[in-house]
Amino acid sequence: MKNRRSSSTMARQAASVVPVTMSAKPLLVLAAATLLASSLLPSPASATAAAGAFGNWIAHNQKSYAINAALYAKKTAGGAGGSNLDANLTAAEAKKVTYAVDPSGDSSSYTSITAAIDAIPEGNTQRVILNLKPGAVFREKLFINVSKPFISFVSDPMNPATIAWNDTAATPGKDGKPVGTVGSTTVAVESDYFVAHGVVFRNDAPLAKPGAKGGQAVSLRLFGTKAALYNCTIDGGQDTLYDHKGLHYFKNCLIRGSVDFIFGFGRSFYEDCRIESVVKEVAVLTAQQRTKSIEGAIDSGFSFNKCSIGGVKGGQIYLGRAWGDSSRVVYSFTEMGEEVVPIGWDGWNVAKPESSGIYYGEFKCSGPGADAKKKQRIGWALDLTEDQAKPFLGVHYIFGDSWIQPPPPVAGKATPAGGNKGNQTEAAAPEAAAPAEAPAAEAAPEATNSTTAKAPAAEAVANSTAAETTDKSSSTATSATTKSSSAAGETKSSSPAAGATKAPK
Repeated sequence: MKNRRSSSTMARQAASVVPVTMSAKPLLVLAAATLLASSLLPSPASATAAAGAFGNWIAHNQKSYAINAALYAKKTAGGAGGSNLDANLTAAEAKKVTYAVDPSGDSSSYTSITAAIDAIPEGNTQRVILNLKPGAVFREKLFINVSKPFISFVSDPMNPATIAWNDTAATPGKDGKPVGTVGSTTVAVESDYFVAHGVVFRNDAPLAKPGAKGGQAVSLRLFGTKAALYNCTIDGGQDTLYDHKGLHYFKNCLIRGSVDFIFGFGRSFYEDCRIESVVKEVAVLTAQQRTKSIEGAIDSGFSFNKCSIGGVKGGQIYLGRAWGDSSRVVYSFTEMGEEVVPIGWDGWNVAKPESSGIYYGEFKCSGPGADAKKKQRIGWALDLTEDQAKPFLGVHYIFGDSWIQPPPPVAGKATPAGGNKGNQTEAAAPEAAAPAEAPAAEAAPEATNSTTAKAPAAEAVANSTAAETTDKSSSTATSATTKSSSAAGETKSSSPAAGATKAPK
């Protein structure tokens, strides 16, 4: 069992370095790809010059990027009709159906998200869009089973629907035992091809006190692969977003929390997102679990591109700490607020992070928290060169050309609740909207430094005044509290302070 370092120790370490600053053809295409791949591979001389294990990891990622570039070109050259979407997704999108979900609705709509999900058949093969009434608050605990892929939650980014619950890891389950980190989740998605647009996912349990046990309170857990979220807010405290496993894409999202509030071993790309601490105490943005000891986890890592980082004035923010022995996080073109500590990163309990396989890097970041004259980053985290950063700078990092699409439009034709939902399709599917630009920054509390926020504009952090509220929990949610995801290997069972413990199940 790992022992966490205390938040006060991390604060002292940060302060001892530097005080926090306030202020054409198939063959031709494939040939071109092969040439590109060879040009991206490090030369023998540069590989020799790279010092130690970190240099080897950099070379490995450059090689991986080169191979992927060749694979993409090959797929494009041989793709049917020029489409790169995988066959299952293409088939599902060709027969999409839309349901309305309105807590004050009539027979033409579902009154809860739970009921709408329950109506989707096991082994679903079509895109099912749930249009959530803008501005509504759904007090529901949701679990989407692996047998129900291709589900979309859609609302209005300017007046989003909110899904909220308030369990923590210490909440007693039906058996009287604590539900744990996984069980605390408000919305758990274990199916593939999940999409959300303009929705708030929230765990509104009170923030746990530093050092308290069982304070983990997950707002959203993604265990399925090929999930995309657009203009969404994921709001909570400790362990807000369990980026558990799979390929995930976050675009123009606001993610708020305190300790380890983006964690797991997903392979994920965050683009134009606002990452925000909600506490004055020490906050840790990421606890990435890339490791050799969990099957598939070694291919994981978080990449943040064109994001912004900030929080409560006077607070201290670590960019990440190593939950896994090969933890991988990269920030590129990201604006870092004054709350980011000069040391930047923490090795946690990894004895020799400089040789364990940890991969922490930054590329062309800006802001007071990234000021090269003031920061004194820990020695085994590097400022990456352009060639080193290339693997992480686009959706190629998550193989996105085969599954990422524009977000679904807010308006759509809904299937009546009493209809034959499993077989009905829309007469004419609406034309896909272009990817949304980030709306204006959310109006933040006075004490919060949010001048560079890239977040959904209309999301009110305390949205308790919405007129329509449901108070239902998913009939399948209970199983989520005891479900063991065999591929996970480990879950977090920790206290909310930066010095808490992550332990095996």
